[in-house]
Amino acid sequence: MTWNPCWQVIPTKLSVEQFEQFVLPHLSRGRRGPPPTLALHKIFNYILQVLYMGCQWKMLPIETNAKGRPEIHYTRIYRAMRRWLADGCMDAIFAGSVSRLHSDKLLDLTVIHGDGTTTAAKKGGDNLGYSGHKHLKGDKVVALCDRHCNVIAPFITAAGNRSESPLLREALPRLSQIARAIGMDLQGAIVSLDGVYDCRANRKAIFNRGMVPNIPENPRGRKSPKRGRKRRFEPAIFEERFRTIERVFAWEDKFRRLLLRFERISDVHYAFKTLAYTLINLRQYC
Repeated sequence: MTWNPCWQVIPTKLSVEQFEQFVLPHLSRGRRGPPPTLALHKIFNYILQVLYMGCQWKMLPIETNAKGRPEIHYTRIYRAMRRWLADGCMDAIFAGSVSRLHSDKLLDLTVIHGDGTTTAAKKGGDNLGYSGHKHLKGDKVVALCDRHCNVIAPFITAAGNRSESPLLREALPRLSQIARAIGMDLQGAIVSLDGVYDCRANRKAIFNRGMVPNIPENPRGRKSPKRGRKRRFEPAIFEERFRTIERVFAWEDKFRRLLLRFERISDVHYAFKTLAYTLINLRQYC
């Protein structure tokens, strides 16, 4: 694989042209009442600024108008985000980025890499659990990406005390759903995962969707190799995960709002994570 250095610059805000091209068609707007005094482009960029800076909403630096007053109150920005979240706009923006990458032939779906990541929660909230492996209380997500570090499917969420292995069987239907929606062909694609996902149910779920699993066998404390036919496994493909899905999680840490979870409402935290993955996909255009 060849890597283009300019593709690894993750944007933190969008220009007016980029906003109108990638975001505006998926945002819901009111049908009645006066038009908003502040452009939707600036409101959306304020949301991205919160995501990047990781500050509290009331500490968001807001520009002043001609009268020397803040051009908008931070509560109106938060309400706009919650309205778009309730209308499904965040998921639509992410799906639009995947569709655009597919139409421009920028996806390499010969190999799909997947893994999970856990985020610590500081203030409590819903969908949380204590992870004995990580020694923290938080939540986890399982994400899938292609060979070019593009997140190609909506992530699946769970509490921190849940095992990642069963979550894969919930993530695969979302992958198939978005593949049917934008016309991606996943037949024959190799799904590369680590040993925690090694079980018969996961391999069967991958095979039933016309894909091929590439998972190292998990000994699970056995002192002797498991009897029977050896599973197909290519170490060269497995080593790509450190340059693909692990790189995506490293890029995610650029957004300070996602380093620790401060939102008590999990949907708000997952909306920020969806926006971060969308910006990772849009790095090739911004």
